[in-house]
Amino acid sequence: MINEELLARINELARKKRTEGLTEEELSEQRRLYDIYLAAIRGQVIDLLDRVEFVDEETARKSKTRVVHQATINLGERVYH
Repeated sequence: MINEELLARINELARKKRTEGLTEEELSEQRRLYDIYLAAIRGQVIDLLDRVEFVDEETARKSKTRVVHQATINLGERVYH
């Protein structure tokens, strides 16, 4: 879980790494904290994507679904709108 303490420690280690360097123990802690942070972010993205439902305009009209946002995504050409 991402909380203030986790972010503060990640930032503290990042600053120290840039200025004076980290010990082996601190590098190990930094990797562990990054793993925790990234796992939480991945979980949030997966949760969000699990709630996404794609419908075409006709289906939306028939089911009286309100279209909140329309997006065009072409992953092959990396064009995002």
